[in-house]
This record gives sequence, structure tokens and C-alpha cells, in this order.
Amino acid sequence: MPALMATDITARIVWLGLVCDQGAQGIRSGSVERIVAGYDGPKGDRHSGVIRPSCVRVKDMHKEGTEIRNVRQFSIVSAEELSAVAKDMGLDRVDPVWLGATMVIEGIEDFTHVPPSSRLQAPDGTTLVIDMQNRPCQFPAREIESDHPGRGKDFMPAARGRRGVTAWVEREGTLAVGDDLSLHIPDQRVWTHLDKTLSATARKG
Repeated sequence: MPALMATDITARIVWLGLVCDQGAQGIRSGSVERIVAGYDGPKGDRHSGVIRPSCVRVKDMHKEGTEIRNVRQFSIVSAEELSAVAKDMGLDRVDPVWLGATMVIEGIEDFTHVPPSSRLQAPDGTTLVIDMQNRPCQFPAREIESDHPGRGKDFMPAARGRRGVTAWVEREGTLAVGDDLSLHIPDQRVWTHLDKTLSATARKG
């Protein structure tokens, strides 16, 4: 019996980008029409690789800089959530370039909270595995501040719960602007103790 369930929900890729400059201090990505997705991630992107140094996302598990499996090959955000962030920030739009995004999709409501381990599959079979919710941080805020002085500080509160997800490549292939992605979700209920455990952890913090 399949452990991943096909849904009738699809998303369309409306933007793709690569963070190409390995020596740059910022996180800006550059727009592209097509990405070759290998097992090590998007070809030519700074975040590609089978392994990576651990960061603040997993600081409770690994000392920062520890070599770990790279499940942050892609940064995927939704057009709908970017629009909501822009509205709260008082901007006409939030450019995915500022976020160092790899992909912008449209069509999945509340995308940032899609269950971890869900899959997005392109028509040719190229498949991305959603690892977890991404978190707002200072890096996009700095890029926004550079282009819109005084607005960078508004990014983190506006993007909380709307920053998209990180993902990694399960099946190699090509992704292009205009491609439709089908959503597959784990066939399991939400863990009974999730809310209680999160609340207890938050109190400790």
C-alpha cells in the first residue's frame, strides 16, 4: 500500500532562480527559465551538494558547521504567501531574488505548512521532497533594506509562517517555468502529541 498519497492539488512554477555567486556575501538569486535538478541539488546553485555544514536550523542537534546531509537544496516559496508578506510590509511586491529563492509556485493554499515529507512532482517525473518549513531570517531582510531603506526590519514578522519550505531532490530531472507540479502527501495523521510537545518546548525556550 502506498505510503505517499497522490492528491488532486497541483501548483505551477511561476519563477525559478539560482544563487550562483559562491563568493558573494548576500543571498540574492538570479532568475532563470530552467533548472537541472540532480541528486546534489540544482546545478550551479550555491546550495547544491549532497552534504552541507549545519546551521541554526538544527542547532539543538548539531554544533554549527558540523557536516550533515543536505536537505536544504531548494528554497521554495509561494506567490500567494509572498503577496501577503508584501501587503503586511507595505510593499508592492516581495521579489524572490531578495529571499535567495530557488522556486516560486502558485496554487497551493497555506503552502508553508504542507506536511514534511510531501512530494512535488513535475510532468517528467522530477521529484522534490519537502523537508520542513523555512524560517524568516536576517539575510532577506538585509537584501530588502538595501533596495528599500527602512523596510528590512519588517520582513521577519511579516514572513513568519509564510517563508516557504526547504526541499531536496528525490528524482533527477529538469524543472521549467510553467511546469505543473503534483502534490503527494504522507498517508498518516498528525501526531497526537504535537501541540502538547511544541507548547512544552516553547515554555522551556
